[in-house]
Amino acid sequence: MKYSTNILFIISALLLWSGIVAACSSVPSESKIVTVSIEPQKYLLEQITGDRVEVRCLLSNGANPETYDPSVTHLMNLQKSLGYLRMGNIGFEEALLDKIHQANPELPIYNTSEGIVPITGTHSHDGIVHDGVDPHTWSSVKNAKVIAKNMLDAMVEIDPGSKAYYQRNYTRFASHLDSLDHAIAAKLAPKAGSAFMVWHPSLSYFARDYGLEQIVVGNAEHKDISLGNLKEVIDHANEHNAGIFFTQKDFDSRQVSAINTQIGAKEVSINPLAYDWEAEIEALTDALASN
Repeated sequence: MKYSTNILFIISALLLWSGIVAACSSVPSESKIVTVSIEPQKYLLEQITGDRVEVRCLLSNGANPETYDPSVTHLMNLQKSLGYLRMGNIGFEEALLDKIHQANPELPIYNTSEGIVPITGTHSHDGIVHDGVDPHTWSSVKNAKVIAKNMLDAMVEIDPGSKAYYQRNYTRFASHLDSLDHAIAAKLAPKAGSAFMVWHPSLSYFARDYGLEQIVVGNAEHKDISLGNLKEVIDHANEHNAGIFFTQKDFDSRQVSAINTQIGAKEVSINPLAYDWEAEIEALTDALASN
C-alpha cells in the first residue's frame, strides 16, 4: 500500500510539473521593446501602446539634451528594440544616427516630429543666433497630436498585429488632446499678445499656439549672458510687462535671480523633459493664466 501511495505521489508531482512548464512556455520570453529619445515622448507613446510594449528612453534623468552622449548601455538597449522613435531635431539624435546604423543597420527609425511646421532662430551660441530648427516640438499640444499620429503609424508598421488596439488608443488620445487644446486656448485667450520670460528657449511652439511672446533670457548652452544682451533683454521684458519667468532648475544660470530683481516677474520652475507631459503643460498654462 505504501509503495502504491509513493507511485501516486510521483505521478501527481510529474503532472503538476508538466502543467507548470506548459504555463511558463505560454508566457512570451521577451516583451516588445521600442526606444524613444526623451521622457515626454515616452509618455505620449504609452498612451497609444498601453501595456503591449515596453518603452525605453535614451536620455537619462537630469541629462542635458544639448550635450548628451548616450552610454554603451543605452546603445545596447537600443539594439534590443523593434524600432527607434526619435524626437526629430535634438542634437544628440543626429550624432547618434551613424552609430545606430553601424550597430544595427536593420533597425527602423522614425521621426515623430515629421509634418510639424518648424520654428527657427530661437537658439544662440556664443551670442550668435542660428537659424536651426527649434527642437522643442513636444511643448505644443497641437504638435503632440501630430507626434502621436506619427507614433501610431510607426507602431502599426512595427507591430501590425496590434493595429486595431493602437488605433483605438490613438483615437481616444487624439480626442483628449483636442479637448486639452481648447481648454488651454480658453484660459489663455485674455493673455493673447502678452509676454513671458524663459531662460532656455523651450516654449516657442507653446507661445506660437496661443499668441504669446517668449522672451529668451539665456541661450542654448546655458551660459551666462553678456552685459550688453542682458540690458537689452531686461528693457524688452519691462516694456512688454513680462510677468512670468519660467526657469529650469537643473540648467539655469546663477544670473536668473539677479536679472529678475530688475524686472520683478514671478519665477516658476518648469521641467520640459519631465515624463508627465500633460501635467507640465497644465502647470505652465495655469501660471500664465493666473498672472
